[in-house]
Parts: sequence; C-alpha cells; structure tokens
Amino acid sequence: MKQTQPIIVIDLLPEMLDELLRVLSGLSADEWDRRTACPSWSVKDVALHLLGGDIGVLSRKRDGFSFTESVKVWDELVNLINQMNAVWIEASRRISRRLLCELLEFTGNQVIDYFQSLDPYALGEPVSWSGPDPAPVWLDLAREYTERWHHQQHIRDAVEKPGLKQPKFFAPVLDAFVRALPHAYRNVEAAEGTQVALTITGTSGGRWTLLKENGKWQLYLDVGEKADAEVFIEDDVAWRVFTKGLSRAEARSKAMILGDQALGLKILDTVSIIA
Repeated sequence: MKQTQPIIVIDLLPEMLDELLRVLSGLSADEWDRRTACPSWSVKDVALHLLGGDIGVLSRKRDGFSFTESVKVWDELVNLINQMNAVWIEASRRISRRLLCELLEFTGNQVIDYFQSLDPYALGEPVSWSGPDPAPVWLDLAREYTERWHHQQHIRDAVEKPGLKQPKFFAPVLDAFVRALPHAYRNVEAAEGTQVALTITGTSGGRWTLLKENGKWQLYLDVGEKADAEVFIEDDVAWRVFTKGLSRAEARSKAMILGDQALGLKILDTVSIIA
C-alpha cells in the first residue's frame, strides 16, 4: 500500500490569480451577467464570492478577527456560510467590474503572502469535509486552492473559455477532493479488509483505494489489488461530483461501478466543499 502524499499548491496560487484576472479583464458586459452553475449567481457574483473569500481569510485567519461564534454541527455550519455568502453578494453588487478586478488583485496578493508565511506541515484547523480533527496546514491550503479553482471554472464554463485543465493545475484539485472519502465513508459498515477503489481517468486523474482497517476507512494510493467495489469516472466529471455540480442520477449515468454497487455508489455522494 502506498501512503497518500501532502498536496503542496502554494506556488500555483499566483498563477491561479493571474489567470482569474486575465479572464475577467477580457469579459464583455454581457459575459459578466451570464448565469453560472452556482444557483442564482452570475459571473460577477462568483467573482464577488471569491473576493469575499479573500477578505475572510485575511480578517479571520491572518488578523485573528471573528464576529461569529464557532459552529461545530455540519448543518449549522452550512446554513451559516450560505447565509453569509448571500448577504455578502447582495451588499457587494454595487461594486463596479473594474473595481472588483482591482480589489481581487489587491486581496489576492495579500492572501498569497499570508499563505507563503505558513508552515505547510504544521497542524492547523480542521478541514470540515475531511473530518473534525485538526488537519495539516497543507490540506487547508489545498482546500483554499480548490475553492479558487472550481469557482474560476464556473466562470470559464459560463463564458465558454477553456478551463485550467492542465495537470499541474487540475491534478492537485482532484487529489484534494479525494481526501474527503474516508470521512464520507465513516458510517459505512464493512468487514475488516474491505477495499473500495476509485479511478479518475484522464491526464489529471489517478487511482485511490479506501481500505477498512482497525475499524476505520483509510485512504491509500494506487493499490493494484482487485477491490470489492471499483468506481471509474472521468476527471471532468469527478470535480463536478465532489462540488455538487451533478445530481446523483447524473453522476451515476457517467460512472462505471464494478463489484459491490452499494459500496461504490457512496463515492458519488462525497462532497468536498461546505455546501
């Protein structure tokens, strides 16, 4: 069994920001108003959401400022974040497109500076969709990276621009999303030694295996043995599954499951965002 490895993305964040600013600066007024995969959000609204995320990182994490109490129950956390997102988008729509781009550059560079100051191997806050325990900082940074990647992809999809699907950008996203699998399977009963394999096809994909050992599900890399359930999905489908961009039925129609169907289907219920 091969252990999974840390996902180090800090060097990709400046390029990610540059790509975002480049695509936004080239949009027409019509394209800024296009609907996206995020319900009720336009391209501009998604960009405003990214700005709000930057402000949250700088205020809460860098500056230690918080005006809300800690929430530990998942449904309450989701409701709180959805409410805060809605209030932020409604209030910030008065920002002009030009100013929005300028603010994204300003906050984005400060966020990158802050992330670069952190020790990626230190223990930090929990990454909620991967479990309730403190997580290594590199996983939290990978989560921040996936947030920026998948929302930029929503923008690019809406305005019909090529996505950042090169392996150097896309592979870390999929690798990070897959880290949610042990938590997603936490209540799935299975015999000791049961294996569930996930193969994400495409140049940015890979193969991971969940193994039930010592009463818990553990994630490993590229296990060659035949699993009790094996799931195959394309990379462009996988990220949409993990971000609730496809319904269960749509995901099932695009996946191939071999072996134990119930065990394999649980992968399609995995969510690697707070939503």
